[in-house]
Amino acid sequence: MRQPRHIDPDMPLETIMRRWPATVAVMIRHRMLCIGCPITPFHTIVDACREHGIDEDAFAAELLEAIAKEAA
Repeated sequence: MRQPRHIDPDMPLETIMRRWPATVAVMIRHRMLCIGCPITPFHTIVDACREHGIDEDAFAAELLEAIAKEAA
């Protein structure tokens, strides 16, 4: 699968985790309980970062780094 240069901040978390499984580790590292949550299909990066008090840009960068490592 092609490696993205950026992640759409409005993409649902479930889509991100399914498309790039390595991103699950990023969410766990931030103690986000998104894995298995019934809201995950509807919650976006913007929503999750706001709920968990996480900087959106830094979080997106971590997701991209995990995706890059997965593709390597």
